[in-house]
Formats: sequence, C-alpha cells, structure tokens
Amino acid sequence: MTDSDSSLRITHRHIEVFRAVMTAGSVTGAAQLLYTSQPTVSRELARMEQLLGYALFERVQGRLRANARALLLWDEVQRSWQGLERVIDRAVELGRPQSARISVLCLPALSHALLPGALARLHASHGKVLVSVATQEAPLLQEWMAAQRFDLGLSELADAPPGTRSQPLPAMDEVAVLPASHPLAQKIQLTARDFEGESFISLARDDPYRVQIDAVFAKAGVQRQLSLETASAVAVCAMVQHGLGVAIVNPLTARACAGPQLVVRPLAFSIPFQVHMLLPLHRPGDVGVPWLMEALLQEAHGQTLVDSGF
Repeated sequence: MTDSDSSLRITHRHIEVFRAVMTAGSVTGAAQLLYTSQPTVSRELARMEQLLGYALFERVQGRLRANARALLLWDEVQRSWQGLERVIDRAVELGRPQSARISVLCLPALSHALLPGALARLHASHGKVLVSVATQEAPLLQEWMAAQRFDLGLSELADAPPGTRSQPLPAMDEVAVLPASHPLAQKIQLTARDFEGESFISLARDDPYRVQIDAVFAKAGVQRQLSLETASAVAVCAMVQHGLGVAIVNPLTARACAGPQLVVRPLAFSIPFQVHMLLPLHRPGDVGVPWLMEALLQEAHGQTLVDSGF
C-alpha cells in the first residue's frame, strides 16, 4: 500500500477522534465529548496511527502524550475546524431574517442621497440587515454589474448591461441649486432666461445631463458664465454652497445638500431624472434584495411627492 493510498483512507471520523483527544487531553475525556466508549476511541485512534504509518502519541504511565507530529497536525486541524465552524454559523444565519447580506453598487451621488433614506426604511421594516455599499461611476459601474459582482446596482442609465435586468424608479425633474444669499433665491421657480449672465457650475462635458442642460440654454439663447465643471453632483453643490455660482443638478443630491447656505428651486422647464435598479441575472439572489428594492421604490416615491408639492 502506498502512502497516498493510506492517506485516502483517513476519514473525518478519525480526525474527529484525534481532535477530541487533543481537546480533552485523555481518551476518557474524548469519549465523553464524542458520547461514545473509551475502547471505541482507543480503537479509532490506533487505526488512524496504523493508516498514517507513524505514532501520534506516546503512552506514558497509561496516559497519552502528543508527540511533535501530533502537535503539527493539531495546528492544521484547528485551522480547518475554525473554517468549518464558520460554514456552520453561516448556514444557521441564513435561516434568520437578519442574515441577509446585500452588496450594492451605485453612483457616488446616490450613496449620498437616495440610498441612505432607503436604508433607513429597510432597517425600520426588517431590522439591521447587513448592507455593503460600493460606489463607482459609469462605465465601470455597468461593467461590474455585468460581471455579477453585486446583488443590486443603481444607475442613471436606462440600458441594462449584459447579464442584468433594469427596473426604473419613479422619474423626477432636475432642479436649480443656488447660494442662499443669491438674488434668484427669492424666486419660486426659475426659467432659462433667469440664468442669463450667471456664473454657472456645470457637470462634466460627457455627462448626459450636462448635454441636456446645455441644449436647453442654447435653444433659449441664454449665455452663462462657464468657469467651473465637475463630474460629481455633490461637488457641484459644495461649490454652490461656497458662493461660486449657480447650477442645475438631480433633485436627490440637491435636497440632500440643501441647508443654510444652499437653496433648491424648481425649473420652469423639464429635464427628467430617473434612477434604474440593476439586478444580475446569473448571481444567486440574496433574500434581502426585494426588501431593499421596495425601500428604494418607497423612498423615490416620497421624493416625487416632494417635487409635486404634496
């Protein structure tokens, strides 16, 4: 019999007996841990040593003393057993509502605005569900969702990446953000003409909302002072708070940033804003994903009611 043949015949039961002996420090104690007899433990241990081809214990005055090989094996058994215990703990957790673990990938602006309110709703209805939030801009957001790396994605793009399906949230309109001390803050609603000559903070040139905003002002023949631009709606609002200009951003970020130094005003023209939930088609769904989706729908619906003046 070769060494490999003998090692294949070592069973989990042998390892369980070895672990019990090492843990209890005696055959008698191991038998109690395993709810079996002392002769059975001695027989299994002897069989294990026979299969291995070397001794694991020295017999000293009727007691077992682990030798160097046994101690080295014990280190490995402990590491493996800890991993098994984690598996068992996870299996038990999956049967509990609070065991849900949702991984979310979203645009940075949505982690600052829409998602926190939805998470508050989720925790209120289902307890402390574990949620991991990562942020990424397009197109990497679409690539990571296509790779099935996350349970749920939040994007502004309507087209679902390959391997995903898209579900829209209620649509809203872009809004104006102004320094609280700005003269335009006195108006209830802003027209395109109100922005004539104003220092305007823009989104990045390739942003689809930037393209729509510029088209509105071009059609109206309105000339703005364009000196600042950034890819982040949160950064736009921070610049507005410091009095660097006025801007147009999504209503979620605008309301999240509103305060003593920044006011939000509706526009007389419509630039629709909509968030889409992305769901991977080939990733096992977490039990908590439908809960979070419902919370997102409720949060977005609440935001649309604010837009409507309710």
